[in-house]
Amino acid sequence: MAERVLIAELAKAGLTGTVVVDSAGTGDWHLGEAMDSRASAELSRRGHDGSGHEARQIQRSWLARYDLLLAMDQANLANLRQLANGDSGLGSRMRLMRSFDPAAPDGAEVPDPYYGSPADYAEVFDLVEAAAKGLASQLAAEL
Repeated sequence: MAERVLIAELAKAGLTGTVVVDSAGTGDWHLGEAMDSRASAELSRRGHDGSGHEARQIQRSWLARYDLLLAMDQANLANLRQLANGDSGLGSRMRLMRSFDPAAPDGAEVPDPYYGSPADYAEVFDLVEAAAKGLASQLAAEL
């Protein structure tokens, strides 16, 4: 969901084609599968298209390609940092998604809704959208 919402917020900020967004998990769960149907349903309910997504796992060789790597929670942030294998240049580009939400407290996470209800997916959408708006705004001011 975060990838689609961030792409939409970047488009609103006039950054389509300037900022590239990609999505991959730190674990190998669901590799090659489509987006969870509940996530796709929430995106659709909010006017976004979740089709075409295929789950992938991030590889260490990809890290240097990106200026910013976003994690939804502390566990995934730790996994990214471990993947960076102590490279401080890479580690400094890793942040929690909600760190871009000006209303979020320090260390705020996006919870995994996988074992939850549709309401949990709606909450995650709201959290991601607030962070995506903050990030898009910051990038628009910098670029």
